[in-house]
Amino acid sequence: MATLSLCMIVKDEAVNLPRCLASVKDLVDEIVVIDTGSGDNTPMLAEAAGAKVNFLMWGDDFAHARNVSLDQATQDWILVLDADETLTPQGRQLILTLKADQPLGQTKTADVLLITMLRQEIGAQQAPYTQVSRLFRNLPQIKYVRPYHEGVDESVEALMAAEEHWQIAHFEQVAIAHTGYSVDAIAAKDKFSRAQRIMSAHLSRHPEDTYIANKLGALYTQNDEWDKALTILNRALGSGNFDPMTQYELHYHLGIAHRHLIPMAGQMEAAEAAYRAAVAVPISGKLKLGAYLNLGALLKLKGDLAGAIAQYEAASRIDPQSPTIYFNLGVVHRARGYLEPALRAYEYAIVLDPNYAAAYQNLAVVLFKLGKLPESKRAFERALDLLKNIDPGECDRIRQGMHELGLDSLG
Repeated sequence: MATLSLCMIVKDEAVNLPRCLASVKDLVDEIVVIDTGSGDNTPMLAEAAGAKVNFLMWGDDFAHARNVSLDQATQDWILVLDADETLTPQGRQLILTLKADQPLGQTKTADVLLITMLRQEIGAQQAPYTQVSRLFRNLPQIKYVRPYHEGVDESVEALMAAEEHWQIAHFEQVAIAHTGYSVDAIAAKDKFSRAQRIMSAHLSRHPEDTYIANKLGALYTQNDEWDKALTILNRALGSGNFDPMTQYELHYHLGIAHRHLIPMAGQMEAAEAAYRAAVAVPISGKLKLGAYLNLGALLKLKGDLAGAIAQYEAASRIDPQSPTIYFNLGVVHRARGYLEPALRAYEYAIVLDPNYAAAYQNLAVVLFKLGKLPESKRAFERALDLLKNIDPGECDRIRQGMHELGLDSLG
């Protein structure tokens, strides 16, 4: 039976770490934690969970810190998680399959060097899924590279070129849930400054690294620095030096930049072309959901409602469990005046997420237009109940709308 080390680097993660470690309970044979300067009780929590804890002075290099953790791992396989990530039930099953040396699809475990996994980005503004290389054999040739957005893929490719029997397995279900998007404004600003500093320095030394150029361009889009984003993304795309995933992200991030420069001349067309190019890249559909959703929203803005519906329907075939997709379908159907399809789309979004306040709100409007006044009032009231402790201002607007529609006096 195969054994597994969990390798982590942490700093001030006392809130998140227990949840992460609980998700791998009874699965890992060893926990290696490298603390890079916590001011809270993160190291004590890790030790209480049975981890081997060591300390490392931070040097603006995530790859180095990761490699220090790998050097201390002693088991057959290595799983890498951050403190704001957890294994899903499907991820736990993957680990059990691996440890039992059972085949991974059509691939014998003995031939597998690395397993890529889908990570769900909980609360992300853009792409809901990413593919990560976090589960691999404990071999000295496998090392992290790049000081930011670090990865082992280059070292894995080099090892596979030298030893041709190795294979990469792809786990198509969501194995990791990532919740690290709810940082406050100060923390977000600090994180941006650090990322920009590290990636800019790396890119000045390695201008051919289109992977980091893409990530830095994406960072500029997050900070509304559109001209910088367009410059670096177009230069990287023009190099032709990228893998399919980086190619997708370059087009996708260009779409975002052009979209935010509308109404400048030509930006609508440029954004649409970028998103269509992103959708056309031959990678997993789930990894392209952000492009489908953004293209749908752009086409709706453009007035091409049929085109928008086509994009959302394509997205729903890729991820039929996403309430956001059905909510957007409802919005476009309503804009076309198709109330019954809008009704069904909002209702299905609520089935998938019973706490989807905006879906209840929009459902209430459609119900009112269909003459179903008691049902409309109940939907508005459910939206109010969900929003009362989150957005009092929106609650006031809903109540005012109900009053103007005469629903507040409805028995």
